[in-house]
Amino acid sequence: MRSEAAAAVCSKRAEYLDTIIQGDCVSALERLPARSVDLVFADPPYNLQLGGDLHRPDQSRVDAVDEDWDRFSDFAAYDAFTRAWLMACRRVLKPEGAIWVIGSYHNIFRVGAILQDLGFWILNDVVWRKTNPMPNFRGRRFQNAHETLIWAAPSQGAKGYTFNYDALKAFNEDLQMRSDWLIPICTGEERLKDGAGRKVHPTQKPEALLYRVLLATTKPGQVVLDPFFGTGTTGAVAKRLGRHFVGVERERAYIAEAERRIAAVVPAAGPDLKVLEGKRAAPRIPFGTLLEAGMLSAGTELMDQRRRFSALVRADGSLVCRADGRTHEGSIHRVGAAVQGLEACNGWTFWHLPRSGRLEPIDRLREEIRRALPA
Repeated sequence: MRSEAAAAVCSKRAEYLDTIIQGDCVSALERLPARSVDLVFADPPYNLQLGGDLHRPDQSRVDAVDEDWDRFSDFAAYDAFTRAWLMACRRVLKPEGAIWVIGSYHNIFRVGAILQDLGFWILNDVVWRKTNPMPNFRGRRFQNAHETLIWAAPSQGAKGYTFNYDALKAFNEDLQMRSDWLIPICTGEERLKDGAGRKVHPTQKPEALLYRVLLATTKPGQVVLDPFFGTGTTGAVAKRLGRHFVGVERERAYIAEAERRIAAVVPAAGPDLKVLEGKRAAPRIPFGTLLEAGMLSAGTELMDQRRRFSALVRADGSLVCRADGRTHEGSIHRVGAAVQGLEACNGWTFWHLPRSGRLEPIDRLREEIRRALPA
């Protein structure tokens, strides 16, 4: 029965992969099985509450957000809406998944508070600093040159969420990726426009922004949910990077644009999608596994690279080493630290094994086991 139920869930999940569901995000998400998506990227209405038209100094009208989907009667109504869609997303999010929400000063602080009230655990806030922001035409405030993204896990104790640290570092020329991202707003050929040259969607996000989000926090083949799909930026980037997407969108016109846009995307080839992983992401291999695999045996002699210390391997994976008139026993790390008079030591790189007339770190043996593991 369990296998049949699992198969049914997988079948239902597959039914919605790489599709756009038309409808209100809360009711539409009820069609998805629980714990079926790896990441949520949400670009909800900002509740801008603009009063009247905004004009440039030459009196031309600014093409701002004035659609009905961004209108709420008051903050209480917006908060109720936010709580409802976040709870719907929480149901379909895997325990090891994560959520991103983007917003402006109009809404992001309210969204952040509700996220925390619902038990989400904020991992980072990221500032998207725009290289080409819209000027403040009235000159009564600072120019709004950024938006804020919140990245959160489902709970404080959540483990296993994806963060491709090493890939991001390589992407950023071997520097840690910071939490302030300098990216242009969506312009030029990327900006979707209708036959009259008007923007199809007033808040279309740049693909560069989604590229960084998905590169950082998903793996190829994982499922990304966007409950406010709009014209499909999330879906286009997901397809390009070999991820699956599920979109939810109310407006049929936006869905039509998104479908055309995503259909034109050519995904990268499978081998080109491999994500660089450092040792922290590699499967943990206990030292005792080397004995189980027959790569070492009880009585094998290990030594440091300079041949100052030697230790014997015991059947239980512990080492015994006599140095400075004392006998040291314990793990490869504990004994390595003790003989050097240090607090800590990486035994995998400290201890070496004579092979083919030279010393090789036992870490090489661990890598051989990792390469033999199923992908």
